[in-house]
Amino acid sequence: MSRLAATFAACAAQGRAALVTFVTGGDPTPAATAAILDALVDAGADVIELGMPFTDPMADGPAIQRANLRSMAAGTTTAILFQITREFRERHPQVPLVLMGYANPMVHRGPEWFAQAAAEAGIDGVICVDIPSEEDDALGPALRAAGIDLVRLATPTTDDARLPAVLAGASGFLYYVSVAGITGLQQAAQGSIDAAVAKLKAATDLPVAVGFGVRTPDQAAAIARVADGVVVGSAIVEAIGAAAAEGRDPADVVRNIVKGLSAAVRTARQEQAA
Repeated sequence: MSRLAATFAACAAQGRAALVTFVTGGDPTPAATAAILDALVDAGADVIELGMPFTDPMADGPAIQRANLRSMAAGTTTAILFQITREFRERHPQVPLVLMGYANPMVHRGPEWFAQAAAEAGIDGVICVDIPSEEDDALGPALRAAGIDLVRLATPTTDDARLPAVLAGASGFLYYVSVAGITGLQQAAQGSIDAAVAKLKAATDLPVAVGFGVRTPDQAAAIARVADGVVVGSAIVEAIGAAAAEGRDPADVVRNIVKGLSAAVRTARQEQAA
């Protein structure tokens, strides 16, 4: 069983959703990322998504775009990201780590090279935003051959006809992008999330995690009552940027935010049943 599958199974056994957190690798600097990742684990993150900084993100809102720029200005490279993940894996052997990014850095040197390097660096899953499942005849097979989960994205515009193609070859979990737009700026109505999660769970045995626009413990708790996972990214990334600009320790800020989110996710279903 993969680390992702084991983690979602353990959370389900505890009667709760998983908290999936996103930060951009190398933001504000590569040297600061290790402490931020440790803070995420300390505060209760079950799964960590590590964004690969990219010059032309399509799905990310202003907060993550600014994080990409901070990271690249600090000199982050793919090689540095893999070094960060290797060191994380030594400190946290059980916490799933997922790379999220765009195709160019993943296929530039060949999908097989990327998949092997990611596996050797302790990566459990990859989310590639801009390769449609129907056109993925290289990266997905390379990742699967290397034992890495390929996490697919479903959106409000994924209809019943296309959903089987999205699910083909998917593993780890299914990431439901709850808004038809960029991340961080808007929140979907809870009723639409409830309906979408029910539809997706009827179509797959994969855990369904919901993200895009989740910013507060109350929002996270509402989603945690119906989904297998809650993804929070922009709110954490914004806090990292603010802390860096104000000379505060980003890791401390991250720890405080994620503690609140983790508590909300862990108790959401208990409060619902009470």
